[in-house]
Amino acid sequence: MTDATLEYYRANSEAFSEGTFKVDFSQTQEKFLKLLPKNAAVLDLGCGSGRDSLSFLRRGFRVTAADGSPEMCRIAAQNTGLPVKTLLFEDLDFKEEFDGIWACASILHLPREPLKTALSKIERALVSGGILYTSFKYGEFSGMRNGRFFTDFTYESFREFLREACNLRICEYWISRDVRPGRDEEKWLNLLMRKE
Repeated sequence: MTDATLEYYRANSEAFSEGTFKVDFSQTQEKFLKLLPKNAAVLDLGCGSGRDSLSFLRRGFRVTAADGSPEMCRIAAQNTGLPVKTLLFEDLDFKEEFDGIWACASILHLPREPLKTALSKIERALVSGGILYTSFKYGEFSGMRNGRFFTDFTYESFREFLREACNLRICEYWISRDVRPGRDEEKWLNLLMRKE
């Protein structure tokens, strides 16, 4: 993640949390969770406010929460009661520990080459048959937007990119509107992938 992006979350952690924590994301969570075994180990990678970690905890999953921003980690720990790891994507170092990895609007902050590395590390962290959910803004833009770095994808461009990055297989994808108030013109690419 770029220094500018981390600085954005340092400066805007409270406002970002307030704008995302109460958003109803249950439909997407359910698509992910139904693919996991009961009591599965889940890594919330780039957990932000802790909204999704808390939902997974309440559903009986074993949750590890991590974020690259110390400020967001503090907020997520307050919201969830979990110890939240401060972890940059490049420092991800697990081996076959998680049934599912939830990277909601998080790894989109990486440029393409670091993103390839992150996907390879995510694949390594998943057990065989494990599931990754991730999301990107829909389009072809790559660069700074509103103080943060973004890499956007269409389904076609991501499918090509994935071939170069790792051996995760796309199980399902869908395009959605942003669920935050006043943001419904923004489109997102949502992806569920499985480690073979």
